[in-house]
Amino acid sequence: MKTLKFLSLPLLLSAFFILASAKPADDKGTEKINDATKVLKDFGKMKESIPHELIEQYEGIVIIPKLINAGFGIGGKRGQGVAMVKLANGQWSDPVFITLTGGSIGFQIGVQSVDMVLVFRNKGVLAKVENGDFTIGGDVSAAAGPVGRSSTASTDYKLQAEVYSYSRSKGLFAGISINGSNLAINKSANTAYYGEVSASADLFARSTDKTAAVTELKAALKAL
Repeated sequence: MKTLKFLSLPLLLSAFFILASAKPADDKGTEKINDATKVLKDFGKMKESIPHELIEQYEGIVIIPKLINAGFGIGGKRGQGVAMVKLANGQWSDPVFITLTGGSIGFQIGVQSVDMVLVFRNKGVLAKVENGDFTIGGDVSAAAGPVGRSSTASTDYKLQAEVYSYSRSKGLFAGISINGSNLAINKSANTAYYGEVSASADLFARSTDKTAAVTELKAALKAL
């Protein structure tokens, strides 16, 4: 009997460590996902929000909480967030961590923090973002997105832009141009959250994360 107890302890410890290492603990990633969820919920509370038809028709979304828009003569932008695409079954993929950086020339002064949402017509555009060589305004152009509870309520044109941009500051829509900005996969953040992963296209193809943070993010997107 004593031998059985001696042998069972290493087995129990091995099982514990295997379970504990199945997914790396990453509080920063979870916090970023929670921030993205809050952005979607805040947009949904606005009188004129992102049209529901747009979310239904388009296939990709990028959510960047607290994008820093700063400048003194020559402006600059930097923010980290998450990207998601629609899968073949109509469900949204697990979030992929991304970074947006860019600059603009013109008279600007001060620092502004905005919540930004980009809605992509084709998910293939996001799935191809790999090594930071994707430029908004170069590869595809972003237009200011229509607002309203429905697209027909506020616009008299079809939804045709490749990317629609929405930015919100202090509870109000803020006009921020992102053409010329660079969108890149945040490989270190994805590795920290998901563990060792291969190409970002593989991440965009999965929907297996059932954590509370990701579940709430997808629910907020669905309800937008």
